[in-house]
Amino acid sequence: MDGCKALPARNYFQLIAVLIVSLFAAACLYLPSLPPRVPRIGDDLDSESLRAAIRQSVVYLKRLAPDRVVGEQPRRFTVKEVLNSLLAFDELLDRRDCPECWAKEFEERFELIPSSTDAASLDVLFTGYYQPMIEGSLVSTTEYRYPLYGKPADLIAAEQVTLRPVPKTERVVGRLDGESFVPYYSRREIDDLGSLRGRGYEIAWVKDPIDLFFLHIQGSGILKLPDGRRVGVGYATQNGRAYRSIGRLLIDNGKIPREEMSMQRLRRYLRDHPEEMSEILAYNESYVFFRFVEGPLGSLEVPVTAGRSIATDLRLFPKGALAFIETQEPMIDDAGRLIGWKPFSRIVLNQDSGGAIRGFQRVDLFFGTGDQAAAAAGYMNSRGRLYFLALKNAPAVK
Repeated sequence: MDGCKALPARNYFQLIAVLIVSLFAAACLYLPSLPPRVPRIGDDLDSESLRAAIRQSVVYLKRLAPDRVVGEQPRRFTVKEVLNSLLAFDELLDRRDCPECWAKEFEERFELIPSSTDAASLDVLFTGYYQPMIEGSLVSTTEYRYPLYGKPADLIAAEQVTLRPVPKTERVVGRLDGESFVPYYSRREIDDLGSLRGRGYEIAWVKDPIDLFFLHIQGSGILKLPDGRRVGVGYATQNGRAYRSIGRLLIDNGKIPREEMSMQRLRRYLRDHPEEMSEILAYNESYVFFRFVEGPLGSLEVPVTAGRSIATDLRLFPKGALAFIETQEPMIDDAGRLIGWKPFSRIVLNQDSGGAIRGFQRVDLFFGTGDQAAAAAGYMNSRGRLYFLALKNAPAVK
């Protein structure tokens, strides 16, 4: 031991600490990943609204071949699998008057699948949409002078296939200009420059350009005609231009503080600054063309149900499927003012899509029709989780 020098006591402690940390780090390499949190299933609405929404998904899915794939995420789903889950869940609702029985059978027969296998994508932003009621006319007058356009005859939608770097099929929209295929007219070209004016594509007219813009955002609405009749209008197609948020524009430009942003605040800014309105609205180049419809229709061509229908990115998630959401919703007083937030969990149906609803982390909840629905949807902006429901032991889809 003559060649060894004694270490100071503090160095022994440092050495021991390093060894402990190293051993812990090595052990962690072999620890399994923690499973995603399994939520407790719950639902804050009535069974009848849920059954009504389920029926609409069944109508949609029965139009399709059983082996057709209707969603690739969070795993692949076929029509048959989604339809079987819907029918089995509808039967399970018969036992909802016994909560313990219902919960036990649900746990035995169904699984809740998180919306993504990537932990970073599990945090979902929930917003709301609604069916606006606005004053309109089937003829143009000095009072009703802002047009709703039907699908233009010169709008061409096609599929574009690219093989590199990976095979991909994209929907492209445009028009012919001579022998060239060019993008379809933008919002500025249509509303400010009159590219479609007088060509016979108008189906109705409204009083207020702000109401018209938000009708485009919602995708469907009800026109209150001068004679008292009410006429439904819904999405027919879109000009192919990317959706851009004017709310984000005003936040980024320092016009509205982020914490104040809501649909109500946005409307107020547009009314208070009419000289900026044209420029602001033109920022969103996406433009919707309408048709007359019966009731609010989602992108699956079936009616959506207030509180039960959600819009997601249907390029990813299974169309018509049962889902479960956990988030919080705004509490609104009789005057349409925000007075607080309330956590809730709910079973919903994936029945719609939207221009701003892209990727794993966006969900839009349908609030219904009228002023109260508009108020709640306008404030809805909260984080939460999304799960999809499926029968256990369903065969894997390749």
